[in-house]
Amino acid sequence: MEKRRVNAMAMAFSPCFSPLLFLLLIVGCTARPLYPLPSKVAEGTRKPLQISRPYNIAHRGSNGEIPEETAPAYMRAIEEGADFIETDILSSKDGVLICFHDVTLDATTDIYQHKEFANRKRTYEVQGTNTTGFFTVDFTIKELRSLRVRQRYPFRDQQYNGQFTIITFEEYISIALDAPRVVGIYPEIKNPVFINQQVKWPGGKRFEDKFVETLEKYGYKGSYLSKEWLAQPVFIQSFAPTSLIYASNLTGLPKILLIDDITVPTQDTDQSYWEITSDKYFDYIRKYVVGIGPWKDTVVPVKDNYLQTPTDLVARAHSHNLQVHPYTYRNENQFLHYNFHQDPYQEYGYWINKIGVDGLFTDFTGSLNNYQEWTSSLALNDSDDRASKLLHKIALMVTSYEKV
Repeated sequence: MEKRRVNAMAMAFSPCFSPLLFLLLIVGCTARPLYPLPSKVAEGTRKPLQISRPYNIAHRGSNGEIPEETAPAYMRAIEEGADFIETDILSSKDGVLICFHDVTLDATTDIYQHKEFANRKRTYEVQGTNTTGFFTVDFTIKELRSLRVRQRYPFRDQQYNGQFTIITFEEYISIALDAPRVVGIYPEIKNPVFINQQVKWPGGKRFEDKFVETLEKYGYKGSYLSKEWLAQPVFIQSFAPTSLIYASNLTGLPKILLIDDITVPTQDTDQSYWEITSDKYFDYIRKYVVGIGPWKDTVVPVKDNYLQTPTDLVARAHSHNLQVHPYTYRNENQFLHYNFHQDPYQEYGYWINKIGVDGLFTDFTGSLNNYQEWTSSLALNDSDDRASKLLHKIALMVTSYEKV
């Protein structure tokens, strides 16, 4: 044994020992891992979900460009680098789950152009407020498909108005599963109190039952970061704590408790913002959820469009092992606080690097992806530069030794 050790040491310091081999050994220890090019990945496999940086959550798809919750909005978001595509789930009159944000059709469809539906306008109590309009629950899925979606905000691109239809929950899932890489879904159990009041399913099933059954039908299962979850990632979200707790008895899939403005109580338990963001409540709800999704202006208060001192909400949530996914990040000046000088990249940098969030709901998936790719590249370039300088010094030392 001692003889082999001496021989090895002699070879290492022999003039015949190749400096190139020595350098290769160093490179193997210091360089970042080499991964196969996309074209070299075995057929039938897909690039996995990235889990090394905050999640890029496409809020209602890439709806800064294309009308929200439509198939093209989701496909554009996937093209632009979304980790998750987010949606709101409601129901039709005949119990088909659909992707649509508002309980009424008025703001984002051409319902007023359909005279055949003029007598469908109703007034219902929704979250304690009387709301009048054309409600999704008063239309069959066939009737809903006859409508066309339009852009919510007048200052966004209007060229796609009237081109796309409302899609179902199942169609939305298929878009994610058909993506060329692993893309997660982030569906919300939307207005469950209202939906359960207005829509009845066979066998006394609830909205939450149908919601979870749909996920299971398409193979979604597993706890956060499990092998099954990484293959088909999903977060279930809701503003209604009782819905999330009920769903927890149906599935172990990870859930996110959404948190509204400080003036808005929970829609099912009538709890205040301060109650549901207390340490006591975090201790309780962490048994059912893996994180919270707060309105970002409650994390960092705003006055006269300027950011104020950040709250301790993120730090306290993290201390309870809860992720934080704030909403909603938008590029337009109407939504950017003055601190960011009309630059959405500054906003992303602030929330990721200073506040330390774990995911961001954005209307502009491409912008967030660009920011993360560029900043990741800078970090890698800095690392590569340090490694190159180290190798250069080692090479000079080896060369000096050979000359001796």
